[in-house]
Amino acid sequence: MGKFARTWALMGASWRMLMQDKRLIVFPAISGVVLLLLIVLFAVPVILSRGVHAAAPVHASPQMYLGAFVFYFLAYFVIFFFNSALIACVMKQIDGEQPTVGFGLAFAWQRLPQICGWALLASSVGMLLRMLEEKVGIIGRFVIGLLGMAWSVTSFLVVPVLVAEGTGPIDSYKRSVQLLRQTWGEQIIGNVGFGLIFALFGLVPAMILIFLAALGGTAAFFVAGAIVLVWLVLLGLIQSTLQTIYQAAIYCYASTGDAPAGFDNQMVASAFREKTQRRWF
Repeated sequence: MGKFARTWALMGASWRMLMQDKRLIVFPAISGVVLLLLIVLFAVPVILSRGVHAAAPVHASPQMYLGAFVFYFLAYFVIFFFNSALIACVMKQIDGEQPTVGFGLAFAWQRLPQICGWALLASSVGMLLRMLEEKVGIIGRFVIGLLGMAWSVTSFLVVPVLVAEGTGPIDSYKRSVQLLRQTWGEQIIGNVGFGLIFALFGLVPAMILIFLAALGGTAAFFVAGAIVLVWLVLLGLIQSTLQTIYQAAIYCYASTGDAPAGFDNQMVASAFREKTQRRWF
């Protein structure tokens, strides 16, 4: 119960930190736009190619695997780069300062070699798991799914580690595993909690709105669809921002044992030892 209480407290504190500086949401917004452009860039040639050869069977080829790997790498790089910028700003805010969007982007640029290295490692693991999944049966896919889940859990703190400590991808992963031994409950419960909360805030109102709009005719249905789309995009940006703030807070907790500034409610304070506040940069 103590872990659940700390997790919910950290989630609430993450929201308050976002409310203190709403510019933090800019980073996942830019990341989302870049990822959308990246998807279009890779998807359009594939769609056009399939249109020309629509009747031909799809066979995995070295070119397809290479293209998938390049896409994996670029997508991971975009996500890690803007998450690094957001985490840098969060840690600066924890230190009592008011960072700018430019500060976050500049700091992520300073960590470019580490971000590229981690994107390369993560995309290699992702590509390897995908290739193995295509060659095994149902049981094998289940096992590979468990391996993928284990990889996601153990690498949860890699980006905060490489931002705060400047270590390379391998050392950052080892450090993430070490820190997660102390915060296993917070990490798992936090991810599940975020997913459930935003599923309720997203799907339930969307379903109700579309149902009511369907009773009003075609025009009302399309208007409701547009409103729902905007609502879901906004929720997605908020969820991504809060999860990254939460990720930085978990790193602070695991690495120092101190309650970060801004996370000092009674429940969180009782879970941490009192130490001298650490400056991150």
